[in-house]
Amino acid sequence: MTNPAHLDRRKALPCHPTSLQWALALGLGAAPWIAQAQTPNPARPMAEDAWRQCAATTDNQSRLACFDTWAQQQQPLVAPPATGWSAPAASASTDPGAATAPAALAVADSGQGLALPTTPTNGGCRDPRYSEISRFYELEPGSDCGTFSFRGYRPMSVSVVTADHVNQQPSSPGKQASQYQPYKTEEMRVQLSVRTKVAQGLLTGDTSAGKDSLWFGYTQQSYWQLFSPAISRPFRNTDHEPEIFYVYPTDAQLPFGWRWRYSGVGLAHQSNGQSDPLSRSWNRWYVMTGFELGNRWQLHAKAWQRIRESAENDDNPHIQDYIGRGEVRLGWNMDQHNYLGFTARGSLGQGRGSGRLEWLRTLGEGWNGGKSNLRLHVQLFSGYGDSLIDYNYKRTVLSVGLSLLDF
Repeated sequence: MTNPAHLDRRKALPCHPTSLQWALALGLGAAPWIAQAQTPNPARPMAEDAWRQCAATTDNQSRLACFDTWAQQQQPLVAPPATGWSAPAASASTDPGAATAPAALAVADSGQGLALPTTPTNGGCRDPRYSEISRFYELEPGSDCGTFSFRGYRPMSVSVVTADHVNQQPSSPGKQASQYQPYKTEEMRVQLSVRTKVAQGLLTGDTSAGKDSLWFGYTQQSYWQLFSPAISRPFRNTDHEPEIFYVYPTDAQLPFGWRWRYSGVGLAHQSNGQSDPLSRSWNRWYVMTGFELGNRWQLHAKAWQRIRESAENDDNPHIQDYIGRGEVRLGWNMDQHNYLGFTARGSLGQGRGSGRLEWLRTLGEGWNGGKSNLRLHVQLFSGYGDSLIDYNYKRTVLSVGLSLLDF
């Protein structure tokens, strides 16, 4: 028999919700969050399947904005490299484009004053999170662009040239041009240069932090007497230089913030494709190395040794005493748009060689608002070996033109 007092106490107790009541409560409470998740929100990362929601949007402008937001917030497929960059506060960025580029961040270059953009990408050798040297030689797994794809090597340029004088009757020991040519000191210079990576991972493993590589490159430089219609505007000289080189990622921290990035060895042939007495050619092997300081300074060094030829096959005896036995190249990224470089060649004790000073100014913007590879290129050269026909001819040359860097 039921006790009425017990019934009274049960009525006074709070009711416990059933499973159905819980489901209704959760559903009603979650409805605003579900609705919010179905609407693209630029203020927070979107889900991986958010592109399906964007595709379902009927308004073209809204759909495009939705896809832009989704693309900007995707995580890169590879982790950012351990290059020593540290992310500063947004107000500390020195990149003029950081405030306007989509989802752009800025990364300080170890206090050197030049920002490195870090828009999340997986662009390999186009990924701006890696240093210029790393991207140029694809030294890290994340900066790899694969094998057998064409890339720029030396600047591809078209320039107007003027010089203090021009070699109108080239000569070499035992060989001299048969007649004088009325060349003008004003001419055009055209340079084409490409390379491709033919192998990688030869000495470095799949799990290595660095990647070695084997490259083939080709450079062609022509001097064109465009302003000499009286002699039918001939090409005064064209040099061809195929080469093969191997690069190893010798990564190490050095004093004063410098970083050792690579070492390498290569084999090069250079010739101008002409017959005697204007034929010039030589073969050499070389070793090279490179360093960087933040994203602002670069230092490259190369030393070479000529491969001997017999006297009857030597078109340019003692060429190494004129052009030099090595070179040092120092590059300075003055800011986001200006680069200043200096290259010195020489031979110890010979008193010859050459010096080259050049300034490059970025023109326009590249793909997706990035930095353009087109440059205004101004160069001053003085010394021997401006071209192979001038290996033993000293002159000073000023050139102004356009150059396309690594593409």
